Amino acid sequence: MRIPLLLCAGMAALGLCASTVAAAPVPAATTAAPPGGTSPATGFDPAELQAAADDVHRAGIPGVFAEVRDAGHTWQGASGVADTGTGRPVRPEMRQRVGSITKTFTAAAVMQQVERGRIELDAPIGGYLPRLVPGERGRTITVRMLLNHTSGIPDYILSAFPSLQGYPQGQDVSPKSLDDNRYRQFHPDELIELGLAAPPAGEPGASPGVYSNTNYLLLGRLLEKVTGTPAEEYITRNVIERAGLRHTGFPTGPRIKGPHPRMYEALWGALDPPRDYSVYNMSWVGTGAALVSTMEDLNRFYGRLLDGGIVSRASLAQMQRTVPVIALDGSTIEYGLGLHRVDIPGCGTFWGHDGSAWGAGTISLTRADGRRQMSVAVNLARWSRPASPGKPRPHPIDTALERLYERATCGD
Repeated sequence: MRIPLLLCAGMAALGLCASTVAAAPVPAATTAAPPGGTSPATGFDPAELQAAADDVHRAGIPGVFAEVRDAGHTWQGASGVADTGTGRPVRPEMRQRVGSITKTFTAAAVMQQVERGRIELDAPIGGYLPRLVPGERGRTITVRMLLNHTSGIPDYILSAFPSLQGYPQGQDVSPKSLDDNRYRQFHPDELIELGLAAPPAGEPGASPGVYSNTNYLLLGRLLEKVTGTPAEEYITRNVIERAGLRHTGFPTGPRIKGPHPRMYEALWGALDPPRDYSVYNMSWVGTGAALVSTMEDLNRFYGRLLDGGIVSRASLAQMQRTVPVIALDGSTIEYGLGLHRVDIPGCGTFWGHDGSAWGAGTISLTRADGRRQMSVAVNLARWSRPASPGKPRPHPIDTALERLYERATCGD
């Protein structure tokens, strides 16, 4: 079974295939599931989940931590280290930069405003933001097209990080622009203008769509326009707090508050050994990918969202109307309004998102019936060196992660 998400074929910013860090001793797991192996009630074996996490660590990920839920039972586990220098162990309750998982939060906030009649899904964005998206684009690109990445507006990342222009071929890539931008405060309009200035990724409304972080910065500005409140504040009050999340929020500076791992970026082998980017100004992604959260909070959020606790059932149905979208790594995914659909044979349909920040990768999936959930985080990104232009070299981490996902989503 293959889950075509994250860490090689995901929607996350620039994908996540990366390079290896030497393995460290495996610390003990934390588990809230009943001991004694699999039972019909839980649908998972804590020992097998822990073994799968240990394999991910041994394959080269410094630290991996996760939470799996099934019918009211919960397993939390971790393997490896949060800091390769000190050997500090990674723990399942740690906070993580969750990257593009932020998009589901932003989309939910937009749908709340649709319910209030302040935003129309099929209205042109130029009617709301005429200065940012003027002319023919403003008249033809709708709010829905921004949400499901069919706007044709390209991503701004390669313009903001010019030393990555060799991506996805993996050639002539350097960390210079990552380091130059570590403490830089971007304004969203600056990044939006970079995206709009680049050659279009396609015609508005065309299929397949093309994944673009520019879309979600525009949605953040749209929220600010209709609510009169900074988008991050609105999302915090009306999505994060409404979901009852205690450890999720937008960063207020380059450092993460609370226990968290260091986050190691390999940049397809350009950084060897991988470099820690856990201290970073996340204004470069804002309402598209800046959130910090925990695996417990992510499972809680997606559970509440799919249960109708964040937006109405009608809004959720709109969010689950998918179209084919070409991800930044070239793969094709089924994408709704801030939600990704994953169909796993024999296990069912799952909804969620994945995300990447420099040095960090996260995935969160919830089955359509809400009974099965998994959230997994790793503190290494882009570990696979290119085998040929545009194609990463297979790595044992990929196989180990696939096995962990299989255990986490399908159990037995």
